[in-house]
Amino acid sequence: MPERLQQHLQQLREQLAEDTPLDADDRAALLELMQQIDLKLARELASAPDATLVDGVNLAVESFESQHPTLTGTLRNILQSLANMGI
Repeated sequence: MPERLQQHLQQLREQLAEDTPLDADDRAALLELMQQIDLKLARELASAPDATLVDGVNLAVESFESQHPTLTGTLRNILQSLANMGI
């Protein structure tokens, strides 16, 4: 997994661990999204772009944009890293 993407995912994990005020559904959705990214990249599917993965991150950005700007910034960094990888 590219180093920058790893850093962004770790940053998101840390933000979630800091008790960011999210309801249980939102927290679960973010954790699931991170798992999907980890699994896809672990399987080296970066060579076969997966629009659903990017769509999921985009939906999370839209969902958290107004109430959680720090999380949104991290999610945008993840999107940029995925785009740099051609996903």
